[in-house]
Amino acid sequence: MANYPFSALVGHDRLRLALILCAVRPDIGGVLIRGEKGTAKSTAVRGLATVLSQVDDEARLVELPIGATEDRVVGSLDLQRVLRDGEQAFQPGLLARAHGGVLYVDEVNLLHDHLVDVLLDAAAMGRVHIERDGISHSHDARFVLVGTMNPEEGELRPQLLDRFGLTVDVAASRDVDVRVEVIRQRLAYEADPRGFADRYSDQDAALAARITAARAALVDVVLPDNELRRIAALCAAFDVDGMRADLVLARTAVAHAAWRGSATGASAATGKVTVAEEDIRIAAELALPHRRRRDPFDDPGLDQDRLDEALAAADQSGPEQEPEPDPDPPGGGGAEAANGAEASGGAESSAPQTNSGNGASRPSAPPAATFRTKALLVPGVGEGAPGRRSRARNRTGATVAATDVPGDGHGVHVFASVLAAAGNQRRAGRPRIGPEDVRRAVREGREANLVIFVVDASGSMAARDRMSAVSGATLSLLRDAYQRRDKVAVVTFRQDRAQVLLPPTSSVYIAGRRLARFDTGGKTPLAQGLLAARDVVLREKARDRSRRPLVVVLTDGRATGGADPLGRTETAARLLVAEGVAAVVVDCETSYVRLGLATRLAQQLDAPAVRLSQLQAGELTSLVKSAA
Repeated sequence: MANYPFSALVGHDRLRLALILCAVRPDIGGVLIRGEKGTAKSTAVRGLATVLSQVDDEARLVELPIGATEDRVVGSLDLQRVLRDGEQAFQPGLLARAHGGVLYVDEVNLLHDHLVDVLLDAAAMGRVHIERDGISHSHDARFVLVGTMNPEEGELRPQLLDRFGLTVDVAASRDVDVRVEVIRQRLAYEADPRGFADRYSDQDAALAARITAARAALVDVVLPDNELRRIAALCAAFDVDGMRADLVLARTAVAHAAWRGSATGASAATGKVTVAEEDIRIAAELALPHRRRRDPFDDPGLDQDRLDEALAAADQSGPEQEPEPDPDPPGGGGAEAANGAEASGGAESSAPQTNSGNGASRPSAPPAATFRTKALLVPGVGEGAPGRRSRARNRTGATVAATDVPGDGHGVHVFASVLAAAGNQRRAGRPRIGPEDVRRAVREGREANLVIFVVDASGSMAARDRMSAVSGATLSLLRDAYQRRDKVAVVTFRQDRAQVLLPPTSSVYIAGRRLARFDTGGKTPLAQGLLAARDVVLREKARDRSRRPLVVVLTDGRATGGADPLGRTETAARLLVAEGVAAVVVDCETSYVRLGLATRLAQQLDAPAVRLSQLQAGELTSLVKSAA
């Protein structure tokens, strides 16, 4: 079936421009498309591939599946030729197939970090170098890299975001006329894909010709010193890290100037096109938004007023005058600044919080300042997705042994396979490896876990200072989970029920937004909170049995909801333990006379208890390790 034509896309002008600029100049470093589901992200990428096939007959669309291994991506030893012919040979991977075309990674935020690094390195250098399994190989790999992601399913680390050249946020239009046109076009395409594509073939062909012309014009584009200074001043004003942003801005501005000149015929008429302020503005709008996020709790986007001010300041700064750093960089100072903003945010922030059990509901207090926590580790050795929390045997760890058990291990252990072949050979000579000699590598590294925060939001916890401290501690643990590549879920309980405030997700940003303010007050249905956490565990096990859960309960331990609350809590704790769930109880009791109810809950969960004030203490890691 014919792809949906690129020229038939309705709206999304910025997305189409970003894709075109990377097609004109692939060394920009690719495009990251962020947006909710159903916003034509994949449709746009496949349409671009069709256009590029008219620019280069060999151009193709190569899709990288989420479950791809490093061998599949970069290539590996051709084991079949080794076993059959006894010769060393290289088997190219997806990067080689994508040469000259488009490499498309859907849900790139769910791809493991080390594979994203490999893709971005290849996109930046235009070549792939392989040094592994006794192989030394290099080949061209120039392609347009496009990654798509839904922010609700998790964010990329800032280090990886910075490696993408451009980023575009897309959303469904709220304009009724636009939505009507989208429906009309899509239904027409589904009724007759080939006929619909034919109606836009001339427009797509004209677009391909213009991309070709813009590519040819790149060498004639002039980047004057004053515009180069504008680029440097702009990046300095936005306080971006390193020099990659400056280089991407320059390349994108040159590509846009070539694209602009191909429309007006300027390059054909004069032989030269000069980069102007409009080219730099558009380049900044595409290249800077994702580079200003230093913290997972920072809001995405680029403030247009700040951009206007920075461009104006760049005009005024001459060769002898450098722009002063912005004392208040975009996004503020991370979570702490956001917390301070909420603290001064008006009547709702200053409203007194209920501390009674009468069922009254108030928004929780603004979170306290965040801090660095020690890691909470799940005991034992797992087999989960690669991450940075608990011990595990997975594909990214260091090789610790070899195995001949079918299905065990990750990748071929070449040396062990050769030794096995040598030990099994019947006569002297060079050993030939047979299928029975192949040994696989056993690798041990770290895994990502599912961290479920169970937060007591009842009246006994709703004192302003206490809830503020609990929220700040939870945000601190969330930041730690982000750094360790975990999925997170949030459960709160108050009055007569528990609520899954956030189902399992990799988006710590969304989790932080949900935890920044939620209702508090009422009785303490602790049992319901534990049962809700158990339900989350069971549902996630059905999706991914290898991801081990860690339940973090933040409570003072006072169970007051329903009949026989203490007995129900003990039963719920036993059910949670029966699922093999590791847990830790953060004791939020602040009374001078301590009741020790949180410690009792920890005993029921076969888990350590740590006071809220001790979350920064060095012994926390050893406490959690002892929970096996």
